[in-house]
Amino acid sequence: MNTTVVTDEMGRRISGHRDRFQALFKSYFHSLRGSWDAPGLSHFAPEALDRVEELALRGGKRQRVAFVYEAMSLVPGTGRQDAVDTAALSIELLQAHLLIHDDIIDDAPTRRGGPSTYYAYRNTIPDRPQHALGLALLTGDLALTLSLQVIADAALPAWMAQTMTQWQLTAATSTVLGQIFDLERDFLGIPDEDLLHSVCDYKAARSSALAPLQLGLLAAEQDPREHDESLRRYAWAFGVSGQMRDDYLSLFGDEKITGKPATADVRDGRVTYPIRTVLLTASLSERKVLDSVLGRPDASDADVDDVRQIIRDHRVDRTLLTDMRRYAERASQEAATWSSWGEAEAVAFFRGVPVWGMERLL
Repeated sequence: MNTTVVTDEMGRRISGHRDRFQALFKSYFHSLRGSWDAPGLSHFAPEALDRVEELALRGGKRQRVAFVYEAMSLVPGTGRQDAVDTAALSIELLQAHLLIHDDIIDDAPTRRGGPSTYYAYRNTIPDRPQHALGLALLTGDLALTLSLQVIADAALPAWMAQTMTQWQLTAATSTVLGQIFDLERDFLGIPDEDLLHSVCDYKAARSSALAPLQLGLLAAEQDPREHDESLRRYAWAFGVSGQMRDDYLSLFGDEKITGKPATADVRDGRVTYPIRTVLLTASLSERKVLDSVLGRPDASDADVDDVRQIIRDHRVDRTLLTDMRRYAERASQEAATWSSWGEAEAVAFFRGVPVWGMERLL
């Protein structure tokens, strides 16, 4: 597989979905303001919607959006445009909710190249930190309720709306449980790799890959449960590869491109894939350095560079890239089996997109 050609093609396909969806998303927020029942005398209520809209439209790569549209295309000649558009809107509103709360949990100042919603509130009312926290939490909750409301408001058949809501609630619940598990792992010393895989599955893969696949097939009026095991294997492998890429970029990525600081995982003491491996392989002297830096909020850039160098000395960065590619290939091979029931062009997309995800920003 020519990774350059595949990456370029996937980039074009995803960009096309992203651009079309951006217009739909803008139209959604414009329409919402015409019918939204917020307290007329409130300043904070409309501001909360402004902040959801700002983060949502600031956007990202829109991989989830591409997944839902391409999943509908797996079944040729069927599908409802209103259903797939509703699914895409719901997915991205749920993602906005997850990002807002994730940045509160991580005390993250930036997101998607701009201030996180939490820090936007903190900057606006610096003398009211508890109010800033509360407003950020409630703004995230607003995005969650909107992700379900958009389904309820759509003129979909009752069975489809009910099933779509069920899938979204399942994805949201899995992600919340994954967030809890993610915090728990920092109390467990050096976790097993299987534990990191499980955190990734619940926290990211199920909402980022599995749910869009399910909803896209649902929009094609197909029952995703007919392919449940294969969809889950694909989402799991794709999610693990993507998390390994994110962990790599959190140490070695360009902050101007990723939109997130490349020091956060070290200063927060997160036991990511590369941190776990280097803790197991470091010498006693290196372990002293790691223990003195990891989890120290005031660690200097030079301290973080020391951690990076130890990781490089043990070639953990290279091993991580190898593992990332291995899991991406597993996802691609799983998608290849869909050719027995899926449309060829859409199957090719799901075979190629793990390569795109692996090579993106590297």
